Amino acid sequence: MSAITIQQMADRVAALMEERLRLRGAGLEAKLKKGRRMLPRKVRLAAERLSQAASMAQNPRLLLQIDQEAVAAAYDTCLRHLGGLDVAGRRMTALINIAASIAFSVLVVGVLLLAVLYWRGFL
Repeated sequence: MSAITIQQMADRVAALMEERLRLRGAGLEAKLKKGRRMLPRKVRLAAERLSQAASMAQNPRLLLQIDQEAVAAAYDTCLRHLGGLDVAGRRMTALINIAASIAFSVLVVGVLLLAVLYWRGFL
């Protein structure tokens, strides 16, 4: 695996993070700093491993020390997670949860209002 291949892997993961998670930044490392809490631990560690390999690949001597199988596995982990994210679905689920919360609150307030009116003798 060459330095160009590793850099392309890191760029692909960074592009997916920008597209799916709306993270801005110059490169994978900057996006990881901004989006640490948005990724599960396993995916975050894989992305950090890929970022470290991309920085090591810039030096020809350090390129020989990179575990290519670990980098390929980290790349696959990141792609599998980021490829499965559905931004529109997550947004729709959040809106449905907010609407359900508001509807439940209105229902509880209505029941309490009726209970108070009955208790006070107006019903």
